[in-house]
Amino acid sequence: MSYVLIHGAGFGANCWDELLPHLNAEAVAVDLPGRGRRSDVELGTVTLSDCADAVREDVEAKDLQDVVLVGHSFAGVTVPRVLDLIPQRIRQVVLVSAVVPPHGTRVLDQIDPGVRELVEQSIAGGVYHQTREGAAALLCNDMDGTTATSTLDRLTDDAAALLSETVNLDGYRRDIPRTYVHLTQDQCYVEELQQRSIAQLRPDVVDLDTGHMAMISAPGRLAAILNAVHG
Repeated sequence: MSYVLIHGAGFGANCWDELLPHLNAEAVAVDLPGRGRRSDVELGTVTLSDCADAVREDVEAKDLQDVVLVGHSFAGVTVPRVLDLIPQRIRQVVLVSAVVPPHGTRVLDQIDPGVRELVEQSIAGGVYHQTREGAAALLCNDMDGTTATSTLDRLTDDAAALLSETVNLDGYRRDIPRTYVHLTQDQCYVEELQQRSIAQLRPDVVDLDTGHMAMISAPGRLAAILNAVHG
């Protein structure tokens, strides 16, 4: 049994660093294309299929079976593609404040129109860039100064495909158990949007009283949820 951890937008695999020591089984934190050990890939060329292929490659490289697939934030649109690629290897899905827009829409379509315009202005050449100041307000509301600085130091540009590409949720139709970790202080993927994702998926739901980056602000508490799911 093992965990495979998929980061959200604006980060790489190192966003899970605080969480890893608390897990009770082997864990692989994936760098999606354009980040970390896959930083040689040009972000502007990355598609959602590329993201799913990166996860598949890491799972197959270690021949992992009986996987608990953990997706944070925008990983909610990568996870179903992974489920279609390697369903036989996945035991359970855990989604942490994950973005799950309706099938056939874009993540951008689910954003308030006023905010959407600002986000679209942050996309250039297929790359989405968040400012440190904006990220601090959205991601660090439950952190002390030191933890917030450590989080923001890991911030990186991301592929615009996560926001602008049409999503395919067919993988979520598979009969694979799933749990949604609902983050009650989340200022990034806010309550209304989390509830929309939950309504799409009809998962088991576990509440965690943290902001968006629970793996950094409360790694022990998030790990306890994952360890309980893993069994």
